[in-house]
Amino acid sequence: MFTIVINTMKNQDQKIQDLLLHEKPVRIILNLKDSEGKYASILSKESDCTYTHTLKILTKLEDLGMVAFNKEGRIKEVRLTEEGADIAHELEGLIRRLERIKMEEKK
Repeated sequence: MFTIVINTMKNQDQKIQDLLLHEKPVRIILNLKDSEGKYASILSKESDCTYTHTLKILTKLEDLGMVAFNKEGRIKEVRLTEEGADIAHELEGLIRRLERIKMEEKK
């Protein structure tokens, strides 16, 4: 039983890594970073991603507690949670650091 729990945790960790180490989810998170909330259709355009794929990513991020939906009528607005904002900040820092490393290698 203990092995099953560990494997489940590893699988969940791998799912989180798979999600956050792909270009589209990172773009979506970073596009939400400095906003009070956005519509999924706008996020899909800004992230160069289909609307359906954007919704799938947002649903996964919601399951992880990184985004929250605010629905008024037919319109859904998406915003980062506090945890999501922290992760967005860390991702932004990681991207900047990797870009600096790349620039130093070119010199």
